Amino acid sequence: MMDAKPTVLVAEKLGEAGLDLLKSFANVDCSYNLSPEELCTKISLCDALIVRSGTKVTREVFESSGGRLKVVGRAGVGIDNVDLSAATEHGCLVVNAPTANTIAAAEHGIALLTAMARNIAQADASVKAGKWQRNKYVGVSLVGKTLAVMGFGKVGSEVARRAKGLGMHVIAHDPYAVADRARAIGVDLVTFEEAISTADFISLHMPLTPATLKMFNDEAFSKMRKGVRVVNVARGGVIDEEALLRALNSGIVAQAALDVFTEEPPAKANSLVLHENVTVTPHLGASTTEAQEGVAIEIAEAVIGALKGELAATAVNAPMVPAEVLSELAPYVSLAEKLGRLAVQLIAGGSGVQSVKVTYASARGPDDLDTRLLRAMVTKGIIEPISSVFVNLVNADFIAKQRGLRITEERYVLDGSPENPLEFIQVQIANVESKFASAISDSGNITVEGKVKEGKPHLTRVGSFEVDVSLEGSLILCRQVDQPGMIGKVGTILGDENVNVNFMSVGRIAPRKQAVMTIGVDEEPSREALRKIGEIPAIEEFVFLKL
Repeated sequence: MMDAKPTVLVAEKLGEAGLDLLKSFANVDCSYNLSPEELCTKISLCDALIVRSGTKVTREVFESSGGRLKVVGRAGVGIDNVDLSAATEHGCLVVNAPTANTIAAAEHGIALLTAMARNIAQADASVKAGKWQRNKYVGVSLVGKTLAVMGFGKVGSEVARRAKGLGMHVIAHDPYAVADRARAIGVDLVTFEEAISTADFISLHMPLTPATLKMFNDEAFSKMRKGVRVVNVARGGVIDEEALLRALNSGIVAQAALDVFTEEPPAKANSLVLHENVTVTPHLGASTTEAQEGVAIEIAEAVIGALKGELAATAVNAPMVPAEVLSELAPYVSLAEKLGRLAVQLIAGGSGVQSVKVTYASARGPDDLDTRLLRAMVTKGIIEPISSVFVNLVNADFIAKQRGLRITEERYVLDGSPENPLEFIQVQIANVESKFASAISDSGNITVEGKVKEGKPHLTRVGSFEVDVSLEGSLILCRQVDQPGMIGKVGTILGDENVNVNFMSVGRIAPRKQAVMTIGVDEEPSREALRKIGEIPAIEEFVFLKL
């Protein structure tokens, strides 16, 4: 990152605690209610953008940023207002705040459920209008009734817990939910058809995706019990609002309680909003004091971390890795990128990279080692040094595919303790010539291998030669005849140039035979120094590599 502070555009209201965090790290521009044109104009001056649900972050926004926009933070869970494909193509990380408003949304769902069942909003309006209509607003009990929770993620599962406490029988539908997790809180996972056809109450908690758009349509309502009651605190688009209105008028749906709408705010003459049997709130699911502050802090921390180049546990368009795994993998992530950078710099000019093989050696089983993050970093390391494209975790796979780069992965299972996630990572580039012939292994591929020692990445193999050098600064690789005084000769040349050597290692085939000397340096040697190294009679070839 440059020394200058990054600029963060906050396009919708954010809690003060979050703004204070952002201001301690970046220049913060709070500009609300921007038109699409105004947003596109401003975005070219911004490194990060924070929105809630009201701002559409379209492809035009990413194109207008000119590549400067590095992260979009969604202060909340849903990201249907962000064009993820465009973000990925432009290398922009999208992060959300998925945990802070979970309880608030679940509580609001239960509040609407109970308010609807007992006609609270309608009775309140009636009394305030001077009426006393006790018989008109007789409600229904929740005890013993079946609630179908549609979408069993964070919010859905919390709604289920609370509904169980109210004495309801809870079933759920979610094609991605784990049955054991549902059973642990006394919930049965069922099919979509079984859920909607047997429920007395239906509570919606799924994201808005092409698969869920208008999922609750005329066909779905026709399969429901007559007199069913529907709550939606998820996304307005999952319900076909015209179909719901028809279902209400026909009596299939007795009541609905809606916090979200296809168009927000809805039109003043919206028949659904004005319907007597519909309770509405203006998208208040996350609107508690505690949740607003929590979301503000969560998204501010995520955006700051992303701008610092840290790995984001809440990234929605990059490999999703839990925070504890990110912490454990951090040194291996650095190792993977540096091995990629080394390997590609060993290629002789004119050779195109088309096939890369990454091997992971580990005592852990496949289910205990998620390598997507490591693959993305190898890709980044290989592509960035040979192109003008900025590559990050977000667009690594997209850029690789675009450039015809095929990356295969192989796991080498080791015996022993799985305490460390990986014993080593090996990167091979096939069908290329090398500027350092010793980097070609017996397989005919450029081969580099490394491991993490004491939390730092080390290079442990080049071609068929074993070495041991810390991957800090830059490297000089020398193939030489193994004889006394070689380390001293090279060290003297570098010392005369005031180039600090931070590590040195020699790997050889046999005494007095060929050897590869690997030297870690903090500064880049001058051309003159490199020329002198190359003129040492026993040195057969050498190469300088930037990390």
